Amino acid sequence: MVEKNKSYVIDITGMTHEGQGVGRVEGFTVFVDGALEGEQVEVRVEKVNRNFSFGKLINILKPAVRRIEPFCEAFKRCGSCSLQHLDYQGQLDYKTKLVKDNLKRIGKLENVIVHDTIGMNEPLNYRNKAQFPVASGNGTVITGFYAKRTHEVIDSAECGIQDKSSDKIRRIIQGFIQEKNISVYDEKTGKGILRHIVTRVGFKTGEGMVVLVINGNVLPFQKEIVNRIIEGAPEVKSIFLNVNTGDTNVILGNKNVKIFGNDTIADYIGQYKFHISPLSFFQVNPVQTEVLYGKALEYAGLTGNETVFDIYCGIGTISLFLSQKAGKVYGVEVVEDAVRDARRNAEINGVENVEFVAGEAERVIPEMYAQGI
Repeated sequence: MVEKNKSYVIDITGMTHEGQGVGRVEGFTVFVDGALEGEQVEVRVEKVNRNFSFGKLINILKPAVRRIEPFCEAFKRCGSCSLQHLDYQGQLDYKTKLVKDNLKRIGKLENVIVHDTIGMNEPLNYRNKAQFPVASGNGTVITGFYAKRTHEVIDSAECGIQDKSSDKIRRIIQGFIQEKNISVYDEKTGKGILRHIVTRVGFKTGEGMVVLVINGNVLPFQKEIVNRIIEGAPEVKSIFLNVNTGDTNVILGNKNVKIFGNDTIADYIGQYKFHISPLSFFQVNPVQTEVLYGKALEYAGLTGNETVFDIYCGIGTISLFLSQKAGKVYGVEVVEDAVRDARRNAEINGVENVEFVAGEAERVIPEMYAQGI
């Protein structure tokens, strides 16, 4: 049995789905943040449960072959990325192994063919959506991401996986609210105006959207902040206020108020153009989305006679993609704004063999089945 606050040398023999290294001391499991499979490390045990424990990485005695220096200055504190210390091929191998292990351990499935994970050519600055929490520390406005397992906001100069436009926009807004002394939301008191800065960027169109999540109905200096954003980031074509006054960890509320520009921004997946609104779901990695949808279409083996159900369809991205080979596609989605966007997307792309239904999938699908669809 391991003891709390005692140090041990252990071999890391596996990794969790969260990227923690897994080792054992006399058969007792120890989870270690920052350790990689194949490494020998020194750890100090900080928490002991009945069947496992958590250790803090003290020293790497034998590093993994694929260990690298993380590119982000905030990596050790930020909770957004967990594998920057593993090179990209190592990350792809890790994901493939994770799928295999879960099929065997959870699904109890043997001899399942799992192909290698398909990677990107340039796995940086690919995310088309960012959600930056806003906080205050020592009189300074902070924007960034939450620290691991906390709601402490970690500030950093830039995020290497976000589109560069997103970082630029948040810095413009951060400077403005600091300058105008606009209050930021405090989770403990429930007071303060600005909660989050949400950015969306069209990967192929370059169009930008900004959503300012506020704890109220009015944002001070609203006209001035709009002017500041569009002067510094002319790619921004749409700015919204999103009202969220709830005592909740949910980022976006249900009410959106447009304060500048268009209702949506546009982007493409393959040949299809999509209009994206503030609450719409759109895959955050557009490059890999095209690869993913292409594989889904290939593996589906559609002949043109099938009826396809796209459950939780969002704005209809995969519905339209599959419509190339299907007889009929039905998309079901609970977010009504997304359904409106999906119908519009089908119309602007001239796709006629798709139909979108607003409602809860667990209710809508049985009703459609009962109707003989």
